[in-house]
Amino acid sequence: MTENSQQAPSSHGPDAAAPADLPTQYVPADVEGPLYERWVERGYFEADAKSDKPPYTIVIPPPNVTGSLHLGHAFQHTLMDALTRRKRMQGYESLWLPGMDHAGIATQNKVEQQLAEDEGKSRQDLGREAFTERVWQWKEEYGGKILGQMRRLGDGVDWSRERFTMDDGLSRAVQTVFKRMYDDGLIYQAERIINWCPRCLTAISDIEVDYQDDDGELVSIRYGEGDESVVVATTRAETMLGDTAVAVHPDDERYAALIGKRIKLPLTDRTIPVVPDTHVDPEFGTGAVKVTPAHDPNDFAIGQRHDLPTLTVMDERGTITAHGPFQGLDRFEARSAIVAALRGQGRIVAEKRPYVHSVGHCSRCKTTIEPRLSLQWWVKVGPLAQAAGDAVRDGRVRIHPADMSSRYFEWVDNMHDWCISRQLWWGHRIPVWYGPDGEVLCLGPDEEPPSGEGWRQDDDVLDTWFSSGLWPFSTLGWPERTPDLEKFYATDVLLTGYDIIFFWVARMMMFGLYAMDGTPPFHTIALTGLVRDEHGKKMSKSFGNVVDPLDWMDAYGSDALRFTLASGANPGTDVPIGEDWVKASRNFANKIWNATRFALMNGATVEGPLPSPEEMTAEDRWILSRLGAVVAEADAFYDDYQFAKLSDALYHFAWDEVFDWYVELTKTTFQKGGRPAEVSGRVLGEVLDVLLRLLHPVVPFVTETLWTTLTGRESVVVAAWPADSGFRDAAAEREIGTLQQVITEVRRFRADQGLQPGQRVPARLTLDGTPLAAHEDAIRALLRLQPADEGFTATASLPVAGVTVALDLSGAIDFEAERKRLTKDLGLAEKELKQTTAKLGNEGFLAKAPDEVVAKIRARRDQATADIARIRDQLSRLPQP
Repeated sequence: MTENSQQAPSSHGPDAAAPADLPTQYVPADVEGPLYERWVERGYFEADAKSDKPPYTIVIPPPNVTGSLHLGHAFQHTLMDALTRRKRMQGYESLWLPGMDHAGIATQNKVEQQLAEDEGKSRQDLGREAFTERVWQWKEEYGGKILGQMRRLGDGVDWSRERFTMDDGLSRAVQTVFKRMYDDGLIYQAERIINWCPRCLTAISDIEVDYQDDDGELVSIRYGEGDESVVVATTRAETMLGDTAVAVHPDDERYAALIGKRIKLPLTDRTIPVVPDTHVDPEFGTGAVKVTPAHDPNDFAIGQRHDLPTLTVMDERGTITAHGPFQGLDRFEARSAIVAALRGQGRIVAEKRPYVHSVGHCSRCKTTIEPRLSLQWWVKVGPLAQAAGDAVRDGRVRIHPADMSSRYFEWVDNMHDWCISRQLWWGHRIPVWYGPDGEVLCLGPDEEPPSGEGWRQDDDVLDTWFSSGLWPFSTLGWPERTPDLEKFYATDVLLTGYDIIFFWVARMMMFGLYAMDGTPPFHTIALTGLVRDEHGKKMSKSFGNVVDPLDWMDAYGSDALRFTLASGANPGTDVPIGEDWVKASRNFANKIWNATRFALMNGATVEGPLPSPEEMTAEDRWILSRLGAVVAEADAFYDDYQFAKLSDALYHFAWDEVFDWYVELTKTTFQKGGRPAEVSGRVLGEVLDVLLRLLHPVVPFVTETLWTTLTGRESVVVAAWPADSGFRDAAAEREIGTLQQVITEVRRFRADQGLQPGQRVPARLTLDGTPLAAHEDAIRALLRLQPADEGFTATASLPVAGVTVALDLSGAIDFEAERKRLTKDLGLAEKELKQTTAKLGNEGFLAKAPDEVVAKIRARRDQATADIARIRDQLSRLPQP
């Protein structure tokens, strides 16, 4: 079992405290900062591409340069850090690569806001070059706040490899991929309906649109006159100025006579055709829909099928441009004005308000999105998405948990071409040049831009997700075949929330397979849930339930926050978290601290080999047997990304078995001293050594401090991961299990009788001939039982697990008062049983009540039944009057 310790025993290392130096209290603020800087200075987190160790790679989902640490970051970073710390201890060349995303829209908005507030200027006042320089200045001064916060959390990232999506290397990768895809026909330019933000003044992708239910109005408008008229309903009356047809289903007999005819479009001097299209649902509304090809994606498709003209009636800021009385109005002002004008002409057939319907909003600024016909750059995703789906289907990439695969396939199997151009100044500018005679040139990173009069570069920049989609290989030096790329690609696991499968995961899969000759960017996609408040509610500023993780780290320590987050991390499942749970994790850290101090003060050591089993007590053999099993459990849970089960197993082993049982059982051994105390001291040292290493990836700071103190070695960061010793002792586990049963049962009886935990009572133990005879001193110490004297009279006798514990409670309990209390409790329990049984026997109640209500009533009945049995048993044990 001693092979579990990697570093050879020695005198205390240069940074290991002597046992006497371990403070009586654990104060995280005194420990965490200095420890982290020491780890970084010593290069523990730096990976060596020349190493012959097997590689293990995780790239961090790059946080926005504008961002700060939130609980979602803290959650995922904790899990990634735990994975890489464990693999490092297992002997892997472990690389966790950090970096930031330039966050095009968010960063440009931030700097534009600052510019307006400080100088009263817009970016147009500065011009593109000067504004871009201003953004770089902002990035250097204010960007990357989150990187310092990652250090607070304990992220073991390789800071020597930190990357930024607009640094020179990544910019080269972006330009290289764009050029290759353009030449392969996978990037093209086309005029289509896009999501347009009138506030950000740029196109945004479908996955950057947040849909929410808004109060609007649904108006039904009569187009045409008399028999040649049709009623259409719309929530966007302002777009009727751009209508170029009315569409009906070709099999709808109500409109058969109108198909092919032209009807008058109200408020205009135009007529528009009635066209047949199977997209129309004849069962919905009137079965007729207005068609505005320049302002609706479905209408655009209808317009393409019927060769309809496209009329753009709004500019980029959502202002009406169509000639007439509404020109110059904001789109929402125009909506009200147009409805009023139609009402004045008697063309409003029906109005419904409020009409709650789903409306798209910009995920950055929350402005209502405007569908808009626009010339943009697109990625042809068909073949790329097919490859991304095949890589999961054929097993090259595993999605964990497996039942989340359907979300992934739902996206990649139905992906539309991706609009990648953005009308911004901050970002990777599209590497396409236009010549004076209509020439179009796409240039790679080593090609010189064309010179001469009339040449200009495309004004747009690329969607931020384009560059972050290259992250797993661009950060390792691609397009060059660098040592880092050869060693660390493909990465081992992508650990990320299920909410960005569409944003990021699918894009990385497409780009990785395309650029890296069919090699996927990662072997496993481990999907987590989202962090929510303690009631399971989404965290939102509007709900007032957003928590700054730094506040909890300041109050309770980083380890406490990390352990709480890991404890809730069931794969693919949302994670509720509350401050009380962080406090409980702080208490766990304190418990580990206090138990280790006790061990050190009582001679716990890791020096020398473990004693033979023959020299050990049953409790020594039991805890070593349990230790081996827990190591095996921990490995299985880590390999299956079951962080909640891992945390639960380590917590209960540490607190319940090591601290509450083994430490307590050995106190009498340590008090007596001698060779048995030496043996137990070595066993306790072994158990704590292994336990601290098992806990280290999740709670790195407290374990580092305690482990270096216990072992005198350099750092647990570079210690070996524990191996299952293979030691098992079923007989010792049965013996200690029986001992636990006896102590637990007597403790329960004491509590039921109203005895205080520290109250001593006389007792006679009948242990002769049982394995528990050797444990009499421990039993008496743990149960606060005094030896029986000559005047001993047993007022209660408990037969438990083959032994008998007789207690003299005379003088310790007022039996009459206790009988009255129990009789009152019995009456309440019997009343509860009667009421719940009656309800469950009422067929009318069962038929109407929700399932969850019925389940609660059944639970109350079952609890009442159990309470009655327990109280009657307690009454039977009391001496009769």
